[in-house]
Amino acid sequence: MPLQTQKNSNPAVQLAVLALLIGVSFFATLGATPLFDVDEGAFSEATREMLISKNYLTTYLNGAPRFDKPILIYWLQLLSVQILGINEVAFRLPSAIASAVWALLLFFFVKKESDSQQALIASGLLVLSLQVSVIAKAAIADALLNCLLALSMFAVMRYYKNNSKTALLTAFAAIGLGTLTKGPIAIIIPLAVTFLFSVLEGTLKKWFRMVFYLPGIALFCVIALPWYLLEYQDQGMAFIEGFFFKHNISRFNTSLEGHSGSLFYYFPVLIVGMMPFTTLLFATLWRLPKLLSTPTNRFLLIWFGFVFIFFSLSGTKLPHYMIYGYTPLFIVMARIVLQLKHPTQLVILPALLLVLLAATPMLAEQALPMFDDLYIQSLLIALAQESGMECTIVSLTTLAALIIMQLPRKLSIEAKILTTGLFFCLYMNAYLAPLVGSVLQQPIKEAALLAKQQGYKVVMWKTYNPSFLVYSESLVEKRQPQAGDVVLTTVKHIAKLNVTTLLYSKHGIVLAKVPY
Repeated sequence: MPLQTQKNSNPAVQLAVLALLIGVSFFATLGATPLFDVDEGAFSEATREMLISKNYLTTYLNGAPRFDKPILIYWLQLLSVQILGINEVAFRLPSAIASAVWALLLFFFVKKESDSQQALIASGLLVLSLQVSVIAKAAIADALLNCLLALSMFAVMRYYKNNSKTALLTAFAAIGLGTLTKGPIAIIIPLAVTFLFSVLEGTLKKWFRMVFYLPGIALFCVIALPWYLLEYQDQGMAFIEGFFFKHNISRFNTSLEGHSGSLFYYFPVLIVGMMPFTTLLFATLWRLPKLLSTPTNRFLLIWFGFVFIFFSLSGTKLPHYMIYGYTPLFIVMARIVLQLKHPTQLVILPALLLVLLAATPMLAEQALPMFDDLYIQSLLIALAQESGMECTIVSLTTLAALIIMQLPRKLSIEAKILTTGLFFCLYMNAYLAPLVGSVLQQPIKEAALLAKQQGYKVVMWKTYNPSFLVYSESLVEKRQPQAGDVVLTTVKHIAKLNVTTLLYSKHGIVLAKVPY
């Protein structure tokens, strides 16, 4: 049934609709795919090793200290794994819960600012947008960080309006927890956005009073400092160099781990990440001069603008960095929904994407001659075989559903938008993500389970798949294979080893024994 909304609907009904959307987008398919490498595999393996070692201070990956991120997400994943066991749902559950809280925070903030109808639209856009739906089911730190960023920024906005000390303390607490989740970025975004807003509004004195509010600083220190101090005491300068210099300063100054891109990197990220609401985003940006007439909108757009510019200038670029600026966009987008004169245009871009995805089998086959890499060729062959005619049928059926939803004249525009988002989300989560997971990650999982069953001690060579460690529940050596070793590698490299005994081979992933 279409999701119908009314201007004066009961907020309880709106919350029930939001709960349905959250259930479909964040929870229903938590275990539908294997863990994705590199990030999900790395976070999950570090949590598994924490479970085994009972060292709850320092995270380790394959036996070596991992200074990529602070501790909070690992503690939450550890709690989940202790309750549910070592599986995909357990590792991803903290992110899904954090994303649900994120959506609810957005709902109640917008409800207080305007009404429950606009609150449902804004939170529905968040829950059903492609990139948020993906990050909400990822066993990494970003969903939790986004939740805490939203809480801190909403609290700051509340403080600007009514000078609530409770709101200000809430902001400091959220920033402290964010600093325990992903480090300095949880401080930089609120600090920079509020400074720019205060300069624009001529309220710098209030900004200084807010930033140097001693009870808030004390609360932040109580929350964030103990782990940092204990970690430094435990690891010394290795922690300072690994966490602060490499994984924070170097991420901005240089391209870390090959994640580079031009100044225009985040334009296509926005276009795809906001699907199926990208056209609504364009319509919102078209109305920027009018939207900037209110202080709240100015704050929201400065929030998004700072994130967009800051990460565009960063040397290291990753798609999920842009999500830090999505929350304000969803609020502003919801405000112009009822002003749209041609709402059927909103389905054009997702329709084009679905047409492209319907052609996946053909495109994969045609792309084969473009690559010399045997591993990539294996992936393309697997994608063409596993998608097949089913991919075309499912994609075009989803496209037809999106078009049909635009036809009933009595259906409100907000109901059309949310129902369109729901169908698109179901397609992505229930069909496309499992397909991609089957091609990319299922071979890693199966090879790891075989290694676990047979008790193999594995050497990982010319590939990096930390999810293998999770599923095999063992560590690996990373070195040149020697005679008698069981090696995990890809078809691109296996020929160099003169292997005669293949233990497992699928989609370009190979587990083999090097002969004596």
